[in-house]
Amino acid sequence: MKGARILKRASRRLSSSLTVDKATRAVAPIGADGLAVLPHSLPVLNGAKLPAVREGAQMIEVTVDGHAIQIESGSSILQAIESVGINVPRFCFHERLSVAGNCRMCLVEIEKSPKPVASCAMPTMPGMKIFTNSPMVKKAREGVMEFLLANHPLDCPICDQGGECDLQDQAMLFGSDRSRYYEVKRAVEDKNLGPLVKTVMTRCIHCTRCVRFSQEVAGVNMLGTVGRGNAMEIGTYVGMALNSEMSGNVVDLCPVGALTSKPNAFTARAWEYRSTSSIDVLDGCCPSIKVDNRGGEVMRVQPRTNEDVNEEWISDKTRYAVDGLKRQRLDVPLLRGADGLLAPVDWKTALQILADKLRALRGDQIGAFAGPLVEVEALVALKDLFNSLGSTATFPPTALSADLRASYTLNSTIAGIELCDALLLVGTNPRTEAPLLNTRIRKMVRHYDLPVGLVGSAVDLTYEYSHLGTTAAALSSLLTPSSPFASVLSAAKNPAIVVGTAALLREDGGAIASLVRQVAKASGAKGFSVLHAAAAAVGALDVGFVPGPSAAAPSRLKLAYLLGHDDLPAASLPEDAFVVYQGHHGGAGAQMADLVLPGAAYTEKSATYVNTEGRVQRTAKAVDPPGAAREDWKIVVGLALLAGKPLPYESLGALRERMASLAPFLAAADGEAVAPSSAEIAAAALGAPSAGQPSDAPLGVALSNFYMSDPVSKASPTMAKCVQAFGTRA
Repeated sequence: MKGARILKRASRRLSSSLTVDKATRAVAPIGADGLAVLPHSLPVLNGAKLPAVREGAQMIEVTVDGHAIQIESGSSILQAIESVGINVPRFCFHERLSVAGNCRMCLVEIEKSPKPVASCAMPTMPGMKIFTNSPMVKKAREGVMEFLLANHPLDCPICDQGGECDLQDQAMLFGSDRSRYYEVKRAVEDKNLGPLVKTVMTRCIHCTRCVRFSQEVAGVNMLGTVGRGNAMEIGTYVGMALNSEMSGNVVDLCPVGALTSKPNAFTARAWEYRSTSSIDVLDGCCPSIKVDNRGGEVMRVQPRTNEDVNEEWISDKTRYAVDGLKRQRLDVPLLRGADGLLAPVDWKTALQILADKLRALRGDQIGAFAGPLVEVEALVALKDLFNSLGSTATFPPTALSADLRASYTLNSTIAGIELCDALLLVGTNPRTEAPLLNTRIRKMVRHYDLPVGLVGSAVDLTYEYSHLGTTAAALSSLLTPSSPFASVLSAAKNPAIVVGTAALLREDGGAIASLVRQVAKASGAKGFSVLHAAAAAVGALDVGFVPGPSAAAPSRLKLAYLLGHDDLPAASLPEDAFVVYQGHHGGAGAQMADLVLPGAAYTEKSATYVNTEGRVQRTAKAVDPPGAAREDWKIVVGLALLAGKPLPYESLGALRERMASLAPFLAAADGEAVAPSSAEIAAAALGAPSAGQPSDAPLGVALSNFYMSDPVSKASPTMAKCVQAFGTRA
């Protein structure tokens, strides 16, 4: 059987467009000395990212295909080659993982070397002459590809990786057009890695990317290799599921179809998707994502590279909760009748009934509550409407003070956490509240021995840390010279303190914040950082969506407006209160409501969000809302007209101008972090007075269930399977 020939024919049928283009022989610019200078901003094809040249770093000269370049000493040959735009095929190498050097696909020729060398594992040397397109290199790569295809199954037509498979692409570009292998192909038993990752291990080429990711990035030493040679297999040693909140990233890393998405198995082909660049709002970090849809239905979510936020990873909730977008959706207004049941009504009737209710009540009898996924546009419109009605009872997703921005943002920034040399975590579990931040902390612990201290519940953070205690008394001990970790903080040049919202929202939250400020002052830290799990929290505080001095308590409200809010206890409202729920899922808020207004989800609108570090970003509309659902800000603007309180904007552009008038940095939405000034940070760290004594109650965490924390993930069948398989991972 001509295996390679069949694979190439299948690749031609399945690949509408190759993900790896043929090498463009771009040449680096020539410097004044006649040498090609290696600029690190040079675009790179599918490959290695060189770090910025360090100050005082030694530069050496090498020659790539006859072109002399200067490169930092210690860089690999692969980095040198790809820095000038020449594509090097690889399967095992990944720029964010350790070098394995086991696929041998990146072979190149070095002058005076008797055989080709693996460019990913070989450092450059002064005067080295490298050839990437010589007959030796072509023959070596064809030989490696022939060995890889010898045991690879010919199932491209039924493989979910078809059309975006590195093996297909590289077989086309660098492989031979025939096979000499006529023996029986090997077969490997599939492994059960849980509800998220599907395995077809016969396709595995032993690149070990998944093994290195699970051990180095995710921090769960569950995947490994057993056996040697032809009997080598990758899997879990004792038949366990891949228990990590970052496990789905192995699907992106796998260069063949051995690891694919189990929820999306056999649902669509790569070329059938329409992709939209957007951001995720199920995570307070708001990572950059790519939303793939087919026929108006969101099918999958994949990460987009963003070095400042998520690098190229996303959590399993971001990736797999997307199936909740098409279940339990609200697609028509509902009104509770005399029989106690919700029945469909038209938009005009629903808004007119609500407008009449608002006109009949005083301002101190109405209040609005925002949920964790509400965009800034809807928050501003609802706040303006309620303020015009005389109400200041607007309750944000996180009830913190909005007086000083440095007191409620992650001031260290997500990427900036890699610059600290000592870290104190207070009342937070970043592994569940911010998995992307946790991977960066793990990177620093693993590579630079970053000392980490934790005050709160002892949890598995995937790295070593010093557990200082579970109560606020541990913070007080950090103010004494006898505390070992206090000495670590004082000796650090750039210490950082990250506080979870669970610690600040307790009854003694003010006292805990005061203690943290004292610790920051004693250690020389520039204030502290607040870690939010809700994507809407910082945006709400930025625009002042907080209760005013005269705001009525929920127990005094005659009308409660729940904007995507599902966690308000019914007992906190009067029995005769009229409850309005506006949102996109029929959760707990909709079940207790007297009037339901269907809104649009984050994949169905262009909306502004501010992540936990203060970075302003916008989603993009990938699909249309279902049925009669409308964007949230449009519903509020229409309600204001019927209530006789028209808002001074009727278009999205005018609304965003209003947002900019409240917070000027919201006008940009370019993804740049809005950092508080150093004066604000210093004031937050040193200027707050004492707020009493904290209690002896243990510090908790913000999320009690990682997999089901918002309306979308609570409606996701895949997240329900994760809870059944892994627990809540609180």
